[in-house]
Amino acid sequence: MRPRQWVKNVFVFAALVFAGQLGDASAVLRASAAFAVFCLLSSAVYLVNDLCDREADRFHPLKRQRPIAAGEIAPATAATVAVLLAVVALAAAFGLSRGLGGVAVAYLALNLAYSFGLKRIVILDVMMVAAGFLLRAFAGAVVLNVAISRWLVLCTGLLALLLGFVKRRQEIAGLNGGAGTRAILKEYSLPFLDQMISIVTGATVVAYSLYAFSPEVAQKLHTEHLGLTIPFVLFGIFRYLYLVHQRGVGENPAVVVLTDAPLLVDVALWGGAVVIALYAWR
Repeated sequence: MRPRQWVKNVFVFAALVFAGQLGDASAVLRASAAFAVFCLLSSAVYLVNDLCDREADRFHPLKRQRPIAAGEIAPATAATVAVLLAVVALAAAFGLSRGLGGVAVAYLALNLAYSFGLKRIVILDVMMVAAGFLLRAFAGAVVLNVAISRWLVLCTGLLALLLGFVKRRQEIAGLNGGAGTRAILKEYSLPFLDQMISIVTGATVVAYSLYAFSPEVAQKLHTEHLGLTIPFVLFGIFRYLYLVHQRGVGENPAVVVLTDAPLLVDVALWGGAVVIALYAWR
């Protein structure tokens, strides 16, 4: 179920923060419930994905230690738990709101399509992963019944693409260019992925900067100080790329964020700067 991967579901809280509802206890509870729904859904998806990949994972130096691939958990047991988690999550999502239920169904359908075939289509596989992050952001908006900003969609999508291309790069680098455990890796190369990473990195920085300085955003959020958060975004992205190229990490973005102290501090400072800009310094 990969609890450490649940950190990805914090994208659900983006609408809560940027819609100015962080001080609303009811909104915080609803967003937290949506976060819990996506923890259950993503766990179900991880189980399905591990079931589909269990034969290939046995040839991977790290993934062969996963319980299903290692034979510690029977496939039937994993499938049963995945179904139960999905049913509970969908029931809870529809209980919170029909909109959240619809997004949850879309997220589950997207990931099932990914696990059962679309992950074998080059580039689309990374875009599918990015779409999963976007759906998390949409979930946070619909559960609060607020309109999601197109800037939020753009920045979230680009950041997710960056993480996805880095993940593919490090999967190949970790196998010294081999593609024995994933057929899709045969379609990628380090030079191609480095080019994609460069393009998406530049687009992410520009998109976030335009968002932070946009007069439309300043008027809607009643603040002109969001630009103060840009240095933290720059450091975070550059630190992450440093860890990828100099330390050889990045195949698991969640682990990188949770274990690198400078990156953790930077994320905390960025969050603090956002709160100050949106809620205190207007």
